[in-house]
Amino acid sequence: MSMKIGIYDPYLDDLGGGEKYMMTIAECLSKEHEVSVFWDHEEDLQELTQRFSLDLKKVTLTKNIFSPDVGWIEKILETKKYDAIFYLSDGSLPFVLAKRLFIHLQQPVKYIRTTSWKDKIKFSQVKGIFCNSQFTASFNQSKLSQHKIFVIYPPVELFPAELTKENIILHVGRFRVKKVNAQDYKKQGIMIETFKKMVDKKLKDWKFVIAASVKHQDKDQFALLQESAKGYPIEFCVNKKNKELWQLYNKAKIYWHASGYGEDLTEHPEYAEHFGIATVEAMGAGAVPVVINAGGQKEIVTDGENGLVWNTLEELAEKTIKVMEHEKTWKKLSDQARIRAKYFSKEAFSKRIHELVVK
Repeated sequence: MSMKIGIYDPYLDDLGGGEKYMMTIAECLSKEHEVSVFWDHEEDLQELTQRFSLDLKKVTLTKNIFSPDVGWIEKILETKKYDAIFYLSDGSLPFVLAKRLFIHLQQPVKYIRTTSWKDKIKFSQVKGIFCNSQFTASFNQSKLSQHKIFVIYPPVELFPAELTKENIILHVGRFRVKKVNAQDYKKQGIMIETFKKMVDKKLKDWKFVIAASVKHQDKDQFALLQESAKGYPIEFCVNKKNKELWQLYNKAKIYWHASGYGEDLTEHPEYAEHFGIATVEAMGAGAVPVVINAGGQKEIVTDGENGLVWNTLEELAEKTIKVMEHEKTWKKLSDQARIRAKYFSKEAFSKRIHELVVK
């Protein structure tokens, strides 16, 4: 039976992994149900569709009733029209009259209010709370001991791997400095400095490619990052679409990820990678992941089996050199990385989301 479903993501203009996650929910459910996204700017949805190759033709854009500009009564009455609402939360919960409310916690949330009578009423509406990784779920579960949290891993769409490999280390990630306290959120600067040291120690015939999505307000800071790489075999690919990124994945032999390095992840777990879609995409194309031993990366990569994990920058360099110099090791890890990536398929994600709705 077709249902009327609403989806809300307060960061829809951010073009990040969380937005891809929520809009893939919209895509999957729109095949069988009437799906609306609460948002006021159509251009943001169009950009998401193009950037992440989403099929949102059957998804309707409707007034953002969760905007502060919308009155409480209007919001409540509108939510009554929906059989289910999926809500990406920063720790706060809406009051809705929809038959079912599903809450997605995309990252470790420090403050979740649960004790007041208002909070208890809001939580009584919640049909399910889900996270994108065990790392995220375990942190949030400690805040919500009375509520079961389950994991639905992000959908990763894998293209056929051509495996036309070159001596490339690849990193894919947003360049972001404005919305978090950490100046170098994805640690691109740290990785650049590590690669420069490797080159200074006579590494030859390899290059480091950083594929970054950069918003207009961050361009000046990003230019400083580019300046720091001058004189070294380091290339930047900016704001590439999914299919263009896949061409890079197909060429790369090694994939680097360093989010969370140097941070107090006990105090700020949100600075670690909550999952790591780009890591899985790279693995699907046969790139060997050499990634930090933190956050969701630990759930994706098993050290020595389908990639390598590191704790220090010295380890990052040493383990990378090991893969570079031993073709058999690279081949074994590459083959296993491709197998592991299939676990996080879009089909598996869609199945879990549909199961939620019909329960």
